[in-house]
Amino acid sequence: MTIHSHSRHLSFALDEAPLAPGEVAIVGAGPGDPGLLTLRALSLLQQADCLVFDRLVSQQVLAMARPEAKRYYVGKASSHHSLPQEETNALLAKLAREGRRVLRLKGGDPYIFGRGGEEAEHLIECGIGFRVVPGITSASGCSSYAGFPLTHRDHAQSVTFVTGHAKADGELALNWSALAVPHHTAVFYMGLANAALISRELQRHGLPAEHPVALVERGTTPEQRHVLTTLGDLEEAIEREALKPPTLIVVGDVVRLADTLAPGMTRLTRHDAESLDARRLAL
Repeated sequence: MTIHSHSRHLSFALDEAPLAPGEVAIVGAGPGDPGLLTLRALSLLQQADCLVFDRLVSQQVLAMARPEAKRYYVGKASSHHSLPQEETNALLAKLAREGRRVLRLKGGDPYIFGRGGEEAEHLIECGIGFRVVPGITSASGCSSYAGFPLTHRDHAQSVTFVTGHAKADGELALNWSALAVPHHTAVFYMGLANAALISRELQRHGLPAEHPVALVERGTTPEQRHVLTTLGDLEEAIEREALKPPTLIVVGDVVRLADTLAPGMTRLTRHDAESLDARRLAL
């Protein structure tokens, strides 16, 4: 059992060997809120010699790394990559061969639309050791913070995570019939650019125009916004609210539960809670 203690405030035990020189850890950083980082991810973050990180990794998460760790930004946005995927793969291999302890840090979960599988395949081809740490994926984090579940016995007995854009910006060819079914939730990642296609195809394959949709922008962060709309009004809602990536498109009856559940959720910051306690003591 390896004991890790990294600060005055946090100590924990993980049954895991320390990150070795020349090893790569492919780690999910969660959807944005640093409180959603796993203990294993934090442990590796505080061991790494260098960080190779994406656009959606929050500054608060990066701040938890060792100050001396070297940082390499390889962020991607639609139609704009700061570093092509092939070069990112090569960078990971290069740093590992130099004997660095490498942390490949990704927003959300590395194996859910995070290209973690492609990078793992490359590391195997290069004979480089690696480990993978899952993270809370955006669908789960963003829906929870917006106030609705992804499944519910009365509303959705299944959920599908769907990429909202095609490789190399090609045609988005999905099994629309399988997605346009009742009692189901479909979560589209990176789908803003194809919102018109998503709306049109789901309606063409059987969902009504009034079928509910939630749009969650920058979920789990202080800048989170979420909008409830319908398939028929999807494009208009995106334009009206000027929504920008990263925004999830969640299609399904479960999103209506936000009207009931979100108002009942406790949303106190530490400062709010301390102020409330002080007022109670004063009484």
